[in-house]
Amino acid sequence: MTPVALFELILTLLGAALLLSLMAKRLGFPPAAALVLGGMALAVAPGLPAFDLDPDLIMVLFLPPLLLESAYFTVWRDFRASLGPILSLSLGAVLFTTLVVGLVAHAVVSALPWAACFALGAIVSPPDAVAAKAVLARVALPRRMVTVLEGESLVNDASGLVLYRFAVAAALTGSFSAWAATGSFAWLAVAGVAVGLACGLAVNALVRRLHDANAVTVLSFLASYTAYLAAEEIHASGVLAVVACGLMMGGQEHETFDAHVRRHAVAVWEFVVFVLEALVFVLIGLALRGVLARTGGDLGPLVTGLPLAVTVTAACVVARLLWVFRPSTCDGPCRPGCAPRNPARTRGCR
Repeated sequence: MTPVALFELILTLLGAALLLSLMAKRLGFPPAAALVLGGMALAVAPGLPAFDLDPDLIMVLFLPPLLLESAYFTVWRDFRASLGPILSLSLGAVLFTTLVVGLVAHAVVSALPWAACFALGAIVSPPDAVAAKAVLARVALPRRMVTVLEGESLVNDASGLVLYRFAVAAALTGSFSAWAATGSFAWLAVAGVAVGLACGLAVNALVRRLHDANAVTVLSFLASYTAYLAAEEIHASGVLAVVACGLMMGGQEHETFDAHVRRHAVAVWEFVVFVLEALVFVLIGLALRGVLARTGGDLGPLVTGLPLAVTVTAACVVARLLWVFRPSTCDGPCRPGCAPRNPARTRGCR
C-alpha cells in the first residue's frame, strides 16, 4: 500500500468512526461496542485495501495520550482514598482471575499446556484502561465505584504483564521462579512510577516558565510519549509511567496552568482523545481482517474456538465477581462481602 493510499484509508476509517459514533449516540448504543462492530463489518467489506499495522506502533501511537488524559483528570484525593480497593483489584483480582481462567481453559481444552492456559488468563484478566473509560463514561455509577474501576484499569498493567511473561517463560523452559517474578514485578512497578513522577515534575517545572497555550499543549502530549518510551527503554512499565506522570500533572494543574492555558489544552485534548478512541476501537474490529487472512477466509477455526472464547469470558466475569464479593472480615466501613469484626461499626452503612 502506498503512503497516499494509507492516508486515504485512515481518512475513511475516521469518517466511518464519526458516523458510527453519531449513530450510537442517537440509538443509545454504547459507542465503543458500535465502533468495534463497525470495524468488524469493514473487515469483511469487499474492496477495502489490505494493510498491516505494527502492533507495537499502535501501542505507542494510541496508548500514551489516552492514558495520560485518564490519569490527568483522575482526582488524586479520591484515588488515594480508594487505593486499597484499587490495589486489591489490580493485584489480587488479576492473579485470581488468571488462575481461574487457566484452570477453566485447561478443563475445556485438556491438550493445552498449563503454562499456555495461564498465559491466556494473564492476557484477559486485566481490564483495558481505554475500554474501561469508554464504558464507564456512559454508565451511571457511584463516584467512588467509578474511581476504583478506572483506577484499577490504570495500574493493573504491571501485574498482568508479569504474569504473562512468566507464563510464556514457563511454557518455553518448563520452569517458574516466584522470586524472579516478584523481582520483575517490583522493577516494572517501581521504576515505571519513578520515571513517570520524574517526567511529571519536569513538565510542571517547564510549564511554569511557559505562557503560550499552544506550547504548553504540545508539551503535554510530548510528556505522555516521553514517559512511556523512557520507561520502556529501561524495561519498566510504560503504562504506569504515563499514569504517574498524568497524576502528577493533574494534581498540580491549578498551580502550573493558568485559566486560559487550561481551557485551550482541555479543548485540544478532548478533540484528540475522541479521534484516538474512535480509531482504536475501529481498528480492534478491523483486526478480524487479519484473522481471516491467516485462516485463508475459512471461518472453521473461529467457530471451533468459539466455545473456548465464551467459556473463558464467562470464567473471567465470574472470577472477578467472586473476588469482589468474597466473604472477609474487616474493621473498616462496610463494603460488599465484608463482615466487620465489630458489628457496631456497621451502623449507618448503606
